[in-house]
Amino acid sequence: MADSEMSAASASVAAVAREVEEFVSAAGWNQPPQLFALVPTAELLSQQPDLADRLDAAAPLTPVAQEALPDGDLAEVLGRIAWPEAVRGCALAQEIVVLPPDAEAELPEAGGSEADAQRLRQAAADHPRRTEARLVAVVLREGTAACVMRLRGTGADDVEEIVEHPELAPNLVTALRATLEP
Repeated sequence: MADSEMSAASASVAAVAREVEEFVSAAGWNQPPQLFALVPTAELLSQQPDLADRLDAAAPLTPVAQEALPDGDLAEVLGRIAWPEAVRGCALAQEIVVLPPDAEAELPEAGGSEADAQRLRQAAADHPRRTEARLVAVVLREGTAACVMRLRGTGADDVEEIVEHPELAPNLVTALRATLEP
């Protein structure tokens, strides 16, 4: 892929990440993880022309919300997902807890068991310097990825900060890419 094509693909996938985050954000906080298939807008409109008034025909991809994910470990749930060829990519929105880097030393040791992982998640959720956030990761079949994170505002002004970087969630990006492999 040429540099100009890579740049266009990166911009496009970043726009999709922002679109998904804004869509999920409209419903507020305290939501379960949500999965989206990314399909070519032109193909979607050719199959369902009645959507023309609700879609941006100029957008290369349209996110399509999927059914609610089953309860359980997100990594295991993603490990069981496979997309048909018509799906060009996928996106996942999930709420997470973010801690300052120096707070990691205050957390209990992470072991390999599910109980240890749950104990670590609970310690992070209870930490006094935690910040709640919504993370959206988007990947395309050809490998382009983008991530957007909305940090939940705290205090009277309730200002929410948006952070964008393709490497915010490398493990999640890897797990989403695996769902697109044949």
